[in-house]
Amino acid sequence: MPAGADHGNWWLDNTMIRHEAGGVPYYTFAAFTGHSEIAHAVFTRLGGVSRDPYQSLNVGHSVGDDARAVEENHRLLQEALQVRETDVVTARQVHGNHVARVTAGDRGRLLPDTDALITGDPGVTLLLRFADCLPIFIYDAQRGVIGLGHAGWRGTAARIACQMVSTMTDAYGSDPASMIVALGPAIGPCCYRVGDEVVGAISNSLPDWQGAIRPWGDGHFSLDLWEANCQQLMDCGIREVEMGRLCTACHANEFFSHRAEGGHTGRFAALLGIRLPA
Repeated sequence: MPAGADHGNWWLDNTMIRHEAGGVPYYTFAAFTGHSEIAHAVFTRLGGVSRDPYQSLNVGHSVGDDARAVEENHRLLQEALQVRETDVVTARQVHGNHVARVTAGDRGRLLPDTDALITGDPGVTLLLRFADCLPIFIYDAQRGVIGLGHAGWRGTAARIACQMVSTMTDAYGSDPASMIVALGPAIGPCCYRVGDEVVGAISNSLPDWQGAIRPWGDGHFSLDLWEANCQQLMDCGIREVEMGRLCTACHANEFFSHRAEGGHTGRFAALLGIRLPA
């Protein structure tokens, strides 16, 4: 958390845990350690079969990659996390704040125009795609409910993280105070140079916009997606947040980065699911 930021709550920085299965690396969150009833992962760009500029674990079907390579990459990450293709629910992401509640009947579906998915059904695995935007993981262990979201600056300005929390509360009776949230790798304030349009949109959505937006030095500003979303989450009642502060632009050798690679790149995957009882 940036110097001076103090929400009076609990958070962890840079505590993600790196794993590898079958030559496919991925990260998990320390905050979810001990919750074996859920499966979760942030995958990297490594360990797949796609060729440049999508090398190698690209899971984006709409970026120009060979469809057969994308499907093989999906198979590889499903195998690494031991989830079945038929259990996965995903979405066409549009940088909005629509949250879809999904059930076991939605397994295998691609939902239209959606940037966050929630479920309380065991056996369902949520999957979204990223290349600088922020992965948002939410788990309510008391109710057995999960949520996975995608937040760029537009989604952050639209407070998609709080929309996830309120939808989980309305749909399942979840208490924000009992939710654990983890924010994954994204473009960091070191590399995210933004202009007046973004500053205006974001500043209206934050309790303390100066904690998330800093002068760049040339009339532009830097945006901290982790801090902005953390502020919003704390503002809507969340008490526990882990922030995986790995900048995707600084680490474009490990993650796809739309900005660092000039818009011609792949997408890495984030997955979150509720395991079926043994």
